[in-house]
Amino acid sequence: MKKTFILLSAALLLMAGCKKQEEAPVIGKPEVTVQDGRFTPEVMWALGKMGEFAVSPDGTRLVYANTYYDMALNKGNAELYLLATDASSEAQRLTVTAENEFNPVWMDDNTLLFARGNDIVRLDLGSRKETVLATVETGLEGFKLSPDGTQVLYVSDLPVQRPEHLQKLYEGLDKTTGRINEDLMYRHWDQWVDEIPHPFLAKIEGGRINTAEAVDLLEGTAFECPMRPWGGVEQFNFSPDGKSIAYTCRKKTGIDYALSTNSDIYLYNIEDGNTRNLSEGIMGYDQNPVFSHDGTKVAWESMERDGYESDKSRLMVCDLASGALTDYTADFDYSVMGINWSDDDSQVLAVVMYRGTEEIFAFTPGTQRQVTKDCHNINGFTIAGDRIFATEVSMQHPAEVYAYTLADNDQQGTRLTNINTEVLDQVRMGKTEEHWIKTVDGKDMLVWLIYPYDYDSTKVYPALLYCEGGPQSMVGQFWSTRWNFEIMSGAGYFIIAPNRRGCPGFGTAWCEEISGDYGGLCMKDYMTAADYFSDNVPQIDKERLGACGASFGGFSIYWLAGHNYDVKGYNDGRRIKAFLAHNGMFNFEQQCLETEELWFTDWDLGGPYWVKNAKTAHSYNNSPHLFVDKWNSPLCVIHSEFDFRIVASQGMAAYNAAKLRGLDARYLYFPDETHWVLRPQNSLLWHRNFIDWFDSHLK
Repeated sequence: MKKTFILLSAALLLMAGCKKQEEAPVIGKPEVTVQDGRFTPEVMWALGKMGEFAVSPDGTRLVYANTYYDMALNKGNAELYLLATDASSEAQRLTVTAENEFNPVWMDDNTLLFARGNDIVRLDLGSRKETVLATVETGLEGFKLSPDGTQVLYVSDLPVQRPEHLQKLYEGLDKTTGRINEDLMYRHWDQWVDEIPHPFLAKIEGGRINTAEAVDLLEGTAFECPMRPWGGVEQFNFSPDGKSIAYTCRKKTGIDYALSTNSDIYLYNIEDGNTRNLSEGIMGYDQNPVFSHDGTKVAWESMERDGYESDKSRLMVCDLASGALTDYTADFDYSVMGINWSDDDSQVLAVVMYRGTEEIFAFTPGTQRQVTKDCHNINGFTIAGDRIFATEVSMQHPAEVYAYTLADNDQQGTRLTNINTEVLDQVRMGKTEEHWIKTVDGKDMLVWLIYPYDYDSTKVYPALLYCEGGPQSMVGQFWSTRWNFEIMSGAGYFIIAPNRRGCPGFGTAWCEEISGDYGGLCMKDYMTAADYFSDNVPQIDKERLGACGASFGGFSIYWLAGHNYDVKGYNDGRRIKAFLAHNGMFNFEQQCLETEELWFTDWDLGGPYWVKNAKTAHSYNNSPHLFVDKWNSPLCVIHSEFDFRIVASQGMAAYNAAKLRGLDARYLYFPDETHWVLRPQNSLLWHRNFIDWFDSHLK
């Protein structure tokens, strides 16, 4: 595989040398030969990555973004492709540039709008002629087109203004890098809060988007729309008549923002500029509003409790005439996301995390039915007439677009795109099995067991216990360029992946049992899963068991490392023989003051450590740093500088502790990555280190 990347990169660089110096090479689809059917990190990064997609108004064609990566250039390049929805022909590539194209929007059945850099571009699909409709000088994050095609709502950033008494300190200091803050929320997730996203409304006049006279819906405020860090253009929508806009906003700043999840849905009147709060009185996250086609209702995702980011996400519907709110999921014990109305407004569809998979359900008040059913995760979908188009993944397959029929129940979709078939046909994926096992308190827990790619029932293999992050995050059928189970399988390991206490998709009670009990039943769930498969799968060598995880999973690794002694049934009392923690919480007292979204530790730990109650006492007494004296197994620590959720000092402290304990330890540090590892070469180093670490201790 190394040869493949070297040859591809050399060819691209040669092409670039024949052009003007300032022109970057276009990254295209690589030619890949897989050796021995093994799925490796190099093979993973040779795959195309499905991005956004949009279906034409007549439902006959879809356009999607697809990114290929070049390891030598250490970057990717997203292009747009066009495909008939009956899959009657091969996809056509619409763009060939060195820039990334994103945010495709159909203007009509023959005209496409999309973003490229800071430009909004119109593409005539007949002539393939491109026209730049606008260049947003302050930067472009995404946009939406009004239903009548006369207006655009786009997202751009405004600089944060220093208060006057601080600004005067900077006079004559144009080269200083110092930051002075007098409030909280000065950094968020992976960036310093120097800019704030706002939605701007602009008219299309004379074949151009008039950005010079664009209206800032949040003018004069420091509020965000979309909300950081996850929000995009799904957080606002035009009404069908184009006269109003529903948008998401948490109208708080500073310490109030850091302590609260209370966002709301606002209805903005385009004609007079008045704004109405549709979700007033609901104290948790309200986000991602979608109008019914007749314009009489707005549906959105709604959480009840302030400060609880993993509360049940309800399907809330507002009747605009009366203001009455109806919870379509009042008797449904699972969370929804990605809402869409059926064309006749008789049903609202949403993605539901459901017992280890993510499925589309259809809702009416008081009723629900499951539309899709397979071993997959639905990442997002849209409706065109009686057809549903969705991107879906599994542990064995990256994202592709599938088609479903609205009226059917429990159906498997028909795949329309085949981005990576040529490569994946050469790969022998590890088999995935669904197991339900009993916990220490007699409850049923779903655990995925993934087999080694070269599985032979006469042989014995090492195994890895996977510890999920979140903490409220489901171990579903996800596909990831970091925690990719098929790479672990390709390296010759069984993978044990439990949906321990705190994972959504198994009812509200199961999800909530983790808050205030980080060192309790959720940790016993991990131990139960490890013991169950070590004892009941003879092909697993129980004396060669490793454990890995990130974020809350990283905390889990540090905590398990301190409770890895005197375990019955294992040689020298050690259940786990090697650990790897990525961006994990190590010292809870550090964490509660270093993290940015303070509602998180307030809810899950009970508050800061100086608040004395039963919940905080239990939480802080289970901080992993208190059990370092019990550490007895090799530990690899990985952490990144731009992770502001769990800062890099947590990983450094854990690594230093391991070395002071005299353990075999390794520290991989990324000065330019976030809570994830996104750059291709950094990711390749991450995976090579992962495999090398466990191979050196378990093989």
